[in-house]
Amino acid sequence: MRTFGKWLGRILLALVVAIVVVGLWKREQITRLLAVNSLFSEEKIVQNFSHMDAAFLSVPVPRGDGPTSELFYGPETNLPAAVDAWIKDRTVTALLVLKDGQIVYENYFHGTSADDRRIGWSMAKSYLSALVGILMAEGKIASLDDPVTKYAPMLAGGAYDGASLRNVLQMASGVVFDEDYLDFNSDINRMGRVLALGGKMDDFTAALKARFAEPGQQWQYVSIDTHVVGMVVRGATGRGISDLLSEKVIKPLGLETAPYYLTDGVGTAFVLGGLNMTTRDYARFGQMFAQGGVWQGKRIVPADWVAASTRPSAPTAPDQTGYGLQWWIPSGAEPGVFMARGIYGQYIYIDTTRNVVIATNAADRQFRDTGVSQQNEDIFRLIASNL
Repeated sequence: MRTFGKWLGRILLALVVAIVVVGLWKREQITRLLAVNSLFSEEKIVQNFSHMDAAFLSVPVPRGDGPTSELFYGPETNLPAAVDAWIKDRTVTALLVLKDGQIVYENYFHGTSADDRRIGWSMAKSYLSALVGILMAEGKIASLDDPVTKYAPMLAGGAYDGASLRNVLQMASGVVFDEDYLDFNSDINRMGRVLALGGKMDDFTAALKARFAEPGQQWQYVSIDTHVVGMVVRGATGRGISDLLSEKVIKPLGLETAPYYLTDGVGTAFVLGGLNMTTRDYARFGQMFAQGGVWQGKRIVPADWVAASTRPSAPTAPDQTGYGLQWWIPSGAEPGVFMARGIYGQYIYIDTTRNVVIATNAADRQFRDTGVSQQNEDIFRLIASNL
């Protein structure tokens, strides 16, 4: 018995040592995984959304050494009374309103500030769309109807084989992708663990095999489609997205603060939702689109791309919100109104007729409640119509 006890003690000691060694070796990955698992908790979500680089790998998007483009202040505006209740109900952390390119309202909530670089979630999709339009004009991408496998051959044989660039820009790939954020085993949450554990997003995407419809037949919001757009851009140029976006969009805009992208384990930018920047800088991007792709007298995005990407062209059902090329068109909106939208209450709302741009950030854990998106859009219309 003494011998057995001695060996048992040695085995247990070896197991403890092994656990400690593995824990130290994988400490960073384990820390990120724990952070991801509490990312949306009520007590941490506001802090997390302003410090996403603490939970994920990231890469800077250089702003260059040029001057900051001025955002001038116009007459201070009192917003309609309904806005105050909306700010509280939707856990809004930042609200900035531009009228004719000037700030007429700016405020920050829940202990956040103007300097916070905030996660935009799916607003990042509209930035990638702008980059596609620029590369199309430069001839780097030949046609929207090119198959995605032309630029991303590793997708051959998978669910995206046969889909065109237009299909994925319009969220009409037909690829099965469960985007239930509340289901631990959903595709979107499995993808989050790939990011947290330093996996490869390209491999994750190429491994998808199932389709619910043929490409181009049916619209369904599938965030992984945007990663495929990113694969096309990288394949067409041989360059990373952060480098391209910096050169083509960020530096020309003269942002206040350099943004950053969340990345996977090999430095691939999380283009479908990983862009982080200040609310003022989100507003600069929105104002550039409100001006047809021009900023301070310099064209950044081709005018025809601005028009084509922000009009409803996707095969949505009659009762669905309109969708263009990675831009949303609100239900019942007047011509010239479109928006970039993130799932937890992040918006760049653009009304070109009134020359109003509204940039919001939020940490809204009730985003799945019926009518929340409509309530947000109604508030934006109310603000714009009162300016």
